[in-house]
Amino acid sequence: MSVPAATDGFVVFDHVQKSYDGQTLVVKDLNLSIGKGEFLTMLGPSGSGKTTCLMMLAGFETATHGEIRLDGRNINDVPPHKRGIGMVFQNYALFPHMSVGENLAFPLEVRGMSRAERDSRITRALDMVQMGQLRNRRPAQLSGGQQQRIALARALVFDPKLVLMDEPLGALDKQLREHMQYEIKALHDRLGITVVYVTHDQGEALTMSDRIAVFNDGRIQQLAAPSELYEKPQNSFVAGFIGENNKLAGTIEKLDGDRAVVRLPTGELIDATAVNVREAGQHTLVSIRPERVEFKPEMMPQGAHTIDAEVRDVIYMGDILRARMKVAGSEDFVMKFRNTLGQTRLEPGQHIRIGWNPQDARALDPV
Repeated sequence: MSVPAATDGFVVFDHVQKSYDGQTLVVKDLNLSIGKGEFLTMLGPSGSGKTTCLMMLAGFETATHGEIRLDGRNINDVPPHKRGIGMVFQNYALFPHMSVGENLAFPLEVRGMSRAERDSRITRALDMVQMGQLRNRRPAQLSGGQQQRIALARALVFDPKLVLMDEPLGALDKQLREHMQYEIKALHDRLGITVVYVTHDQGEALTMSDRIAVFNDGRIQQLAAPSELYEKPQNSFVAGFIGENNKLAGTIEKLDGDRAVVRLPTGELIDATAVNVREAGQHTLVSIRPERVEFKPEMMPQGAHTIDAEVRDVIYMGDILRARMKVAGSEDFVMKFRNTLGQTRLEPGQHIRIGWNPQDARALDPV
């Protein structure tokens, strides 16, 4: 994806590059503008460049090329402690020999605040995360969720311009992680702070973010709101990385504006939205979300494209059922449907007819 050069915004990466060895770029010509009060997530696999971008913004890494601006000011040469940025890490980074109150006092002492001002800010920050009763405890006496709340309070205690979060929930169990996602998002909405969040967890990104920048190979592949990323991926990487995704290999038979006719290996022709294809004869992967697939004729949208499928297995997942099928040469085509009373049961080996709205099929670049 080509992202236009960043010109304004509260946080700006302007043609930023990063290399550790002088040859290989781990961040390639990054242009990104983040609005004041926005919750932006940098999402991508390990090695995609997202954490390096966060570390350059924090001041722990130096950009090889380009400019990073915060509130209109070039901060390339500003040391980390003078950037006014709060940080929350996966390992919490709390001082084990200090109490909770002393941990929160530390960034305030560094800034030369009086004892009275420190006490007032500590009380307020702990109240924000509902941890005021733990002020005198040591980190070792706290649960993982409590430690994460204290780490968040420490990042907020000095009223930073910006809060950076690097995989902050990675060490928590699933249930607590999901609870903390909602807590952090609610706190962001209430305080109006600007947050840049790094994760490799797509569900976390979709739940919390105003916008998501999907990284791969040092570049932003797509930058959009969560719903747009999921509903309208711009390439095969984004389609495969964000949520579960069916991929049908084919060849472009015909292009007409934003519509494509795709010939599948079985010879069938299907319609799809032309997203990342240029000409007839080009190979493509057609992306279709599992929940957009139906197998009951009465449930299929008007004008649905239908195709034969062979059920391979059906997995019970509580609220939904997940059926894996053989479809047009693909052995792993998935359909998800609600587990409702009287739901038709599918069996391995069963042959059925499935369908979807052609608008939900997207012709993307082949991987």
